[in-house]
Amino acid sequence: MTVAASAAKGPFRVSLSGGSTPKTLYGLLASDEFRDRFPWQLVSWYWGDERFVPYDHPDSNYRMTREAMLAKAPVPPENIYPVPADGTPEDAARRYERTLQDAYGATILDPTRPLFDITLLGLGPDGHTASLLPGERVLDERQRWVAAVSHGRPEIRITMTYPVIESSRYVAFLVEGREKAAILRAIRAGGSQVPAARVRPVGELLWFVDRAAAGEGPIPARSGSQSP
Repeated sequence: MTVAASAAKGPFRVSLSGGSTPKTLYGLLASDEFRDRFPWQLVSWYWGDERFVPYDHPDSNYRMTREAMLAKAPVPPENIYPVPADGTPEDAARRYERTLQDAYGATILDPTRPLFDITLLGLGPDGHTASLLPGERVLDERQRWVAAVSHGRPEIRITMTYPVIESSRYVAFLVEGREKAAILRAIRAGGSQVPAARVRPVGELLWFVDRAAAGEGPIPARSGSQSP
C-alpha cells in the first residue's frame, strides 16, 4: 500500500474494513516503523461498511480505525470520509453515496476507471463481507452505491454495494483465525454462493490469509520487518 500510494499520480482512495484483522494492519501503518514512510497527505480514507451508531460507540468501525491509526498518524482531516451516523439510516446511506459520487466525479461507474485504488475486506464465518450479509436484499442491489441493512437484525448497518466494492484496482481480503477455515475452504473450492465469494472486482483480487484460516495450524513467531 505504501509503494502504490507513493506512486499515485492523482487522488489515492482506500476503502477500509472493520474487524480485528484490519485493525492490526492499521496499527502497523501508524507505528514508529512505518508512520514516517507512508504518504498520508496523498490518501483519502473511506469505509466499506459501518454500524449505524455514534462515532464514539464501541462498535463503530470509524472509532476503531481512528484509535488504531488515524489519531496516531499525520492524516489531514479533509482526507477522512466516515459514513454519516446521524439522521435516518436510509438518509445516511444516500448522503454517503453522494460523497462517493462527488469524489468519483460521476454517478455511473466506469469499469476502466475504478473508484478505489485499494479496497480492504474481511470475511465472516458465515461468508459475509462488509455488511453484505447472507439472505439480505442488498446482495441483489446493482443501482445504489450504498444501502442500509436492517431486515430481521437488531443492529442497523450501512454498506457499500457490490458495484462499488468491485470498482477497485485491488480488492484485498484479510483473513485470520481457525473459525474462518471452513468458509474459506468452501470459497476456494469454487461454487460457493456466500456473499464474499461473489465479489468480482474490475481489478485484481487478493487474499491475505494466515495459517490458521488456511487450515495449517498456528503461525510460528517470526522476526524481521514487515511491509504493509
